[in-house]
Amino acid sequence: MRGGALGIPGAFNGLVGRAVAKAGFGAAYISGAAVSASAGVPDIGLLTLDHFARVIREVADASGLPILADADTGFGEGEMVTRAVVEYARAGAGGFHIEDQEFPKRCGHLDGKALIGVGHMQEKVQRAATARDALGGTFVVCARTDARGVEGMDAAIARASAYVEAGADMIFPEGLQSEAEFAQVAAALRRLRAPAGGPPSGGPYLLANMTEFGKTPIIPLSRFAAMGYHAVIFPVSTLRAAMGAVEALLANLHRDGHVEASLGGMQTRADLYGLLGYTPGKEWAFPGPTRG
Repeated sequence: MRGGALGIPGAFNGLVGRAVAKAGFGAAYISGAAVSASAGVPDIGLLTLDHFARVIREVADASGLPILADADTGFGEGEMVTRAVVEYARAGAGGFHIEDQEFPKRCGHLDGKALIGVGHMQEKVQRAATARDALGGTFVVCARTDARGVEGMDAAIARASAYVEAGADMIFPEGLQSEAEFAQVAAALRRLRAPAGGPPSGGPYLLANMTEFGKTPIIPLSRFAAMGYHAVIFPVSTLRAAMGAVEALLANLHRDGHVEASLGGMQTRADLYGLLGYTPGKEWAFPGPTRG
C-alpha cells in the first residue's frame, strides 16, 4: 500500500483466490457479504468466526496472496475481537476490519443501521491493536465507520479520528456517496499523526469500498489513488458475476433440457485445470498458482 492504491478483488473461495492471483492482483479480500451469500444466508452477522477462518485459510492457501478480511462487528465483545485477530492471523489473513454497527448488522449500503457508542468501538479497536502487537505488529487493524449514513459526514470523520487514536492502522469510511466525500475524509484524516508503520503521506491508511448497486458511484482506482486512498476493495464483484452466469445457465437448462446455449460462457476443462495447476496423470504440486 505504500506504493499506491492497491486494488483488492473479493474471493469467496479458493478457486476464485487462484483466479485473483493469476490475474496479477497483489492481494485478495474476504467479504462478509460474499461469504454469507455463498452459505445461502444474508449479510447480517449469522456466520461464525470459525466459518470465516476456514474461508480465509482456503483462499490464502490457494492464492498465496496477502488477505484482507471482513470481521463484521468482531464476533462479539472484547474477548471475541482478540480471538478474531488471532484466528484470522493463524488462518493467513494479513489484516481485518471491524465496524461500529450494532448487532445484528446490516450491509453498509442499506439504510436503517444503528451504531454503537464511540467509546465502545474504541475499546474493540484497542483490543484488536493489543492482539496485533502481541503477534508481532504486522497484522493490519482496520476500523470501519458506518456513521455517514446515520450521523453524517462530520460524525464519520470524528469517529474515524477516535479509532485512529485507539490504535487503528487503517480507516474504512463506508457508504460515502461521492468523490467529494471520499476526498473530504482523506483530507481530514491526513492531518492526523500516522500510526507506526503508517503511510508517508501522514494519517492512517485509507480503505475504500467499490461495491456495485450501492450508494457509491463507480469510481476508478486511479481516482481513489489521487484522493489519497491506499487500498480499494471490490468485495462482491466476483460473486455477482459468477451468480449472474449461474442463474442464466440454470434458466437455459430448465428451458432447453441441455446446456448448449451456455457453453460459450463456460470455463473449459482445460482452463479449469490450468487455473488449478493440474495436469491429469502428473503429481499435483501445492501450493498455489504462478501469479500474473
